[in-house]
Amino acid sequence: MAHKQQFIRNFSIIAHIDHGKSTLADRLLEITNTISKREISEQFLDNMDIERERGITIKAQTVRLNYQAQDGNSYQLNLIDTPGHVDFSYEVSRSLASCDGALLVVDASQGVEAQTLANVYMAIENDLEVVPVINKIDLPHADEERVITEIEEIVGIDAKDANRVSAKSGVGVDQLLETIVEKIPAPTGDPDGLLQALIFDSWFDAYQGVVVLVRVMSGQMKVKQKVYFKHSQESYEILKLGVNAPRFTVVDHLSAGEVGMIICGIKTIRDVKIGDTVVDASKPDTALLDGFQESKAMVFCGVFPVDSVDYELLKDALEKLALNDASFTYEPESSQALGFGYRCGFLGLLHMSIVQERLEREFELNLISTAPSCDYLIETKKGETLHVDNPAKLPDPTLIETISEPIVEISIHLPNEYVGRIIKLCQERRGEQQEIRYITEDRVQLIYRLPLIEMVFDFYDKMKGLTKGYASMDYEFIGHHASNLVKMDILLNGEPVDALSLICHSQMAKVKGRVLVEKLRSIITRQQFDIAVQAAVGSQILARETVKALRKNVLAKCYGGDISRKRKLIEKQKAGKKRMKMVGSVEVPQEAFLAVLKVDS
Repeated sequence: MAHKQQFIRNFSIIAHIDHGKSTLADRLLEITNTISKREISEQFLDNMDIERERGITIKAQTVRLNYQAQDGNSYQLNLIDTPGHVDFSYEVSRSLASCDGALLVVDASQGVEAQTLANVYMAIENDLEVVPVINKIDLPHADEERVITEIEEIVGIDAKDANRVSAKSGVGVDQLLETIVEKIPAPTGDPDGLLQALIFDSWFDAYQGVVVLVRVMSGQMKVKQKVYFKHSQESYEILKLGVNAPRFTVVDHLSAGEVGMIICGIKTIRDVKIGDTVVDASKPDTALLDGFQESKAMVFCGVFPVDSVDYELLKDALEKLALNDASFTYEPESSQALGFGYRCGFLGLLHMSIVQERLEREFELNLISTAPSCDYLIETKKGETLHVDNPAKLPDPTLIETISEPIVEISIHLPNEYVGRIIKLCQERRGEQQEIRYITEDRVQLIYRLPLIEMVFDFYDKMKGLTKGYASMDYEFIGHHASNLVKMDILLNGEPVDALSLICHSQMAKVKGRVLVEKLRSIITRQQFDIAVQAAVGSQILARETVKALRKNVLAKCYGGDISRKRKLIEKQKAGKKRMKMVGSVEVPQEAFLAVLKVDS
């Protein structure tokens, strides 16, 4: 039986990492008897090992709950779970576009954080009804009144009647379900109109092909119907329709306002674009739903197998991962130092570390990753515009007119007492201050513009360290900006090691070069000959250190005797070392590549 629209509620939960979003979802599943007590496991919707260990949501999940309300009606509640991390903000925006309301969950002991704010503003832009919920009220240092004031002052919504719950113990969750039914509006859209459905997620299933998650905005979808994907410009037949309740449950149709899955036997996830509009194939000119963007990689790094025999295994692993993650890109690359590997593109740093961890864990690969870099725009003297994401591919400096680097606007929320430290950190990273807002008596919001490359290395870790973990941040890409950048090479015995090259600001090159060669000197193992470690920009050497040779004691067999005999042996050794240096190649350990990452500016 089709649900009438007035009994459908589509909502998502917005919360900062660790504010109890997944736990609240578990309680909702349990109270509505969607899953039995026996089946419940903590963070039921986070089904990847990494999601559970790190306590974060990476892949958005959707689940349908049936709730018998106190007014005697049965409601269909579609909980559309969203990732909370800034790297996945485009996925979040599409998930929110498929909702009619959002629960804003705030930890009663911690208050409002930066990432929560970014998602709340996104929800408000999408005209969603935002319902404030204060979680963890049973903690000893919970301060509900302070949090209510913060929500009202920072977010600007009325929070006096906010639901107070403890997701862990289940206190107040029954009342929250009633609030969802009362406050979140029913979906609009004509079930008899032209078909328009928004794709907000997709994943690959080995047996069924790509599973596409959609919210039907108007019209209806039926099995065997032919549909057309507007941006991909492809037509398919619907083989199966289903909903997640919380296991895959087959349905015969989806009507306006409903959320469900369509399976059309699509072979590759690249053919499905998040944010695309699905329409009836017989009416391909139906209007597009707005807000579509191509997801674009922001951070790049080289991934190489430690053992070159694993190259094919790495290729298979990347293919399998890319099946489930359309925003992750890879292409073959070779390096003199590291052999054959792949250049991979990611949405951001968290995305990068998760993909690398999955490669090592799920496919048992032993990998070396080069330092991350960004997408630079190069204007050549011939008037060409090039995109370069690998320092080794930068053209000759004499051919370059300008180099532009990506700039991000970063918003940091932190307690008052740490403001000085964070301003100093942002200035060290070439940041330009835009604004300082005093939100409450003891909370401050700093807004800075920073080059993305300065944020890529260890900005987040440094910020957390300087503020004892109390700061939170959010960033968005605002464009490329021309800057005085140079490529710094690391030479070992006069030979450049392409995997250690990096692009940095000309004023920082000397300091970075000095720190890096000192680090490398301590890491590179001593050989039978001297190794010169140099940092160079073009033909100019900025810094040099020498890894001293190991010396075999050739005089050990001489007991006394004539000095000329000893000298003869030492000269012979010297000649041998010279010959060795000509043919000797330096082995660079894995730590050397990590040293590039840890260069303190």
